[in-house]
Amino acid sequence: MTVDQILNAKGKNVYSVRSTTTVYDALKVMGEKNIGAILVIDGSDLKGILSERDYARKIVLKDKSSKETFVHEIMESTVFSVKLSNNIEDCMELMSTKRIRHLPVLENGIVVGIISISDVVKAIIEIQKDTIHHLNSYISQ
Repeated sequence: MTVDQILNAKGKNVYSVRSTTTVYDALKVMGEKNIGAILVIDGSDLKGILSERDYARKIVLKDKSSKETFVHEIMESTVFSVKLSNNIEDCMELMSTKRIRHLPVLENGIVVGIISISDVVKAIIEIQKDTIHHLNSYISQ
């Protein structure tokens, strides 16, 4: 299964904020959209990613104010990404080795989607269900 197939099933909505957005306003968007991370895009350039984990570790635990701190101050600026043609094994390996939960999907340098670890797990479960179904059909013939 490819990233493109995952996005076709889940949708290609991309939510983002600018690097000059306050952390508080970014969290409001994340809450409204029920997402655990949001991309930081200035113009059409992917600058970083902000996650709930960043907020917890870099704002809450350091006793900072989310209303006075800008996203660029706490975002993760090293962003690993995948292409539509990558398969789920590529995604699993990248997420596992880099210890990340979200992967932006880029084509020609443009963000076209984002997948999470739960999207990858759901895809694996579907593949396993199909395999079990095919094996059961084969055995019962």
